[in-house]
Amino acid sequence: MTAETNTDPASDPGHPFSILVTDDDRGSREALADLLAERGFTTVQAASGEEAIEIVRIEMIHLVFFDMHMPRMTGLEALQQVRIFNALLPAILVTGDATRELIRQAFLAQVYSVIPKPVNKNIVLHTLARALQKVYGEPPPGDPAAPPTT
Repeated sequence: MTAETNTDPASDPGHPFSILVTDDDRGSREALADLLAERGFTTVQAASGEEAIEIVRIEMIHLVFFDMHMPRMTGLEALQQVRIFNALLPAILVTGDATRELIRQAFLAQVYSVIPKPVNKNIVLHTLARALQKVYGEPPPGDPAAPPTT
């Protein structure tokens, strides 16, 4: 298994969200994981759909990013397998070819959002914050929508 966990020690140690980044392209996977870690998220990386399924089975994951096109199993196929044992886990699909048909399939699979490649960090962070707020009831710490702390 090539799973990698990355946390930023300078970030809020109480950050409650663990994000799985799944992409067969190591550079894309690490860039997205690094962006999230810089914002205080705990990140776990998977290089394949099969690896992501196994990680979700054994670790507490709050949201999954899936690359659409990976060898052996697409992001949607991996999500379909994850839904068997974690039906409510939010997922964001990342793809270089966001066609209408793919977007339709993604929403039928209850994907929260489809983000085009190359990814825009502001779109990623905004989409992630909204997904976490919708599913878990509050925005992540540091999000502009988060209530101020005293």
